Amino acid sequence: MFALDTLLTETGLVRFDKKTAECLEKMGLRTVGDALSYYPRRHEDRTHFSTFPENPTEESICLHVEVIDAQTRFGRGRGKRWFEATVEPAAGGNLLGNRIILRWFGLAYIQKIITVGHQLVIYGQPKMSGRKLVIDHPDFEIVDDDPTSAQAHMGRIVPIYPLISGINQKTVRTLIHSTLESVTDDSIPEWLPPGSSDFGLTKARAIRQIHYPDTFERLEPARRYLALEEFTQLQLILQNRRSEHRFRGGKPHAGPGRLLDQFLNDLPFAPTEAQRRAWEELRADMAAEAPMVRLLQGDVGAGKTLVAAAAILLAVEAGFGAAIMAPTQILAEQHYQTFRDWFEPLGIEVTLKTGNKEAGGDLPLFAGPDSGLGTLTIGTHALIHDKSAFPNDLGLAVIDEQHKFGVDQRQALINRGDSPDVLVMTATPIPRTLALSFYGDLDVSILDELPPGRGKIITGIRLTSQTSDAAKFIHEQVVDGRQAYIVYPLIEESDKISAGAASVEFETWQKRLPDVPMTLLHGRMNGEEKDAVMEEFRSGRASVLVSTTVIEVGVNVPNANVMLIYNAERFGLAQIHQLRGRIGRGEHKSFCVLMLDPDNADARERLQILEKTHDGFLIAEEDLKIRGPGEMLGTQQSGLPDLRFANYIGDTRLVEQAREIAKAMVDSQPA
Repeated sequence: MFALDTLLTETGLVRFDKKTAECLEKMGLRTVGDALSYYPRRHEDRTHFSTFPENPTEESICLHVEVIDAQTRFGRGRGKRWFEATVEPAAGGNLLGNRIILRWFGLAYIQKIITVGHQLVIYGQPKMSGRKLVIDHPDFEIVDDDPTSAQAHMGRIVPIYPLISGINQKTVRTLIHSTLESVTDDSIPEWLPPGSSDFGLTKARAIRQIHYPDTFERLEPARRYLALEEFTQLQLILQNRRSEHRFRGGKPHAGPGRLLDQFLNDLPFAPTEAQRRAWEELRADMAAEAPMVRLLQGDVGAGKTLVAAAAILLAVEAGFGAAIMAPTQILAEQHYQTFRDWFEPLGIEVTLKTGNKEAGGDLPLFAGPDSGLGTLTIGTHALIHDKSAFPNDLGLAVIDEQHKFGVDQRQALINRGDSPDVLVMTATPIPRTLALSFYGDLDVSILDELPPGRGKIITGIRLTSQTSDAAKFIHEQVVDGRQAYIVYPLIEESDKISAGAASVEFETWQKRLPDVPMTLLHGRMNGEEKDAVMEEFRSGRASVLVSTTVIEVGVNVPNANVMLIYNAERFGLAQIHQLRGRIGRGEHKSFCVLMLDPDNADARERLQILEKTHDGFLIAEEDLKIRGPGEMLGTQQSGLPDLRFANYIGDTRLVEQAREIAKAMVDSQPA
């Protein structure tokens, strides 16, 4: 029996040649513990196999077959060759004479591995090619009748592991099976506190079941046990981060609220109940001595900026400085214009600092620092580096579109003050499990209500071959006094990517609509060029803005009511929802048209949810199912572990449980 830190090369469990040892090293398999925690990517039921098919199937199937013919085929053209293996059911029983052809293209080494007479377990999806039933590039494994081998590879539910080039499934499975047989349950320590799991499992039992489950029903409890452990380890990092922030001590940063009352009385509209609830949560946090760490999330157009304004007014009334850090210059300047209009009548100094521009702070209307009020500084990453950015003691740091920033950048802004309150905002709704998992160090406020009076947005899917119809529609809307966005995924044409490019298509649109003034915006423009383009569009001098996704955040033109998104199949659902949020900001009915390349028309099914709903949280959940958490979270949250067992749709209760366990652990051992 081996300890978990025993090197695999010292166990004698399998024969290690140099090539195998190098591959295992690359896979991170050095010790017995590494092998136990190298988990399968899926399982195959080899207690019985799928029925040998006569026709194509909709899903991949697992078959036990025998090779009856194997040869290299040659096609037309230089280098056109592939390897074919003709197979039939293993152990006879092929009364109907059914056969399948397995094909591998461009993998010459396969012909050296598979020969006539071999028995294989294959996994793949049969399809028709001419009159033949074929499976291209199936997963395969050569099996034999060795009874020792059968324990690991046949006659049971067997694990299928992720591999790298140079090592096969059988070698890895043999190693891990032998490792499981060579350790006792006592040698696998429990990590979760006693009584925290209600799955009826120990960690040792969960590990054995996740590799070799007795039944498929036993897999889910094992996954949930290990997911709870992972979630708790993650929450422990987040709770420690939260504890460290609060441990620094703080002071109240909320004024009495007279400025806020004056601001609200002057608003030409009534805030929603969701906004009122959110800023009261912020007020309570800011009035406490412990520093606030709060996430404000809501759908596109839910009014996060107004809630942030309420928090800023509380801070500046108490004599503290406030800062808003935005990911792009366009968004920073949008905030600058908005807050300058809101705060000038209140005598609050508002300044803008980006990498390209500084503005504000010198208008006679501003009361200046002698008034006893704090100031508001708005900027991009430049706020982190500019030593003179904050004339007052920083009491409130607001990070907008926080998924565009990493934890280190967030912390760098916080470090500019003495334990300031922190508000991070996102207009990309995050499914609850994901938010709890990766933002567990933050309290969460949610805006689940949209302000009244916004125009209705109609979303439709069309093909790029209908562009002439789209141009006619835009022309009609412009004649009626409206404006339009035309969005492309690229700036310039690419040899590698087949997609529309804004700079090229801009010239084409000028020819399609010669009497319509239009302008072009993309990320390679400098700050002054972007300013000029946006001013031209906001003022109405340009009726059409051809752009890349640089308009995803920070663009507010209420008169714009049409958006065409070209090559929509290249975007995530949440990103399209963000882009769509640039229209519907005025009283006019708005139209978002998702333009698909005819060759990618099969993407229509994925995009149809955008036609059915404007609920950003539902769209985010669907996006999460399709694309996983990486792209949704944006910038990598540094210092956080990868989660291998998380189900971000169904594991909300597990995350809540993990959060409670981690809190108890931190509270009991603050050091």
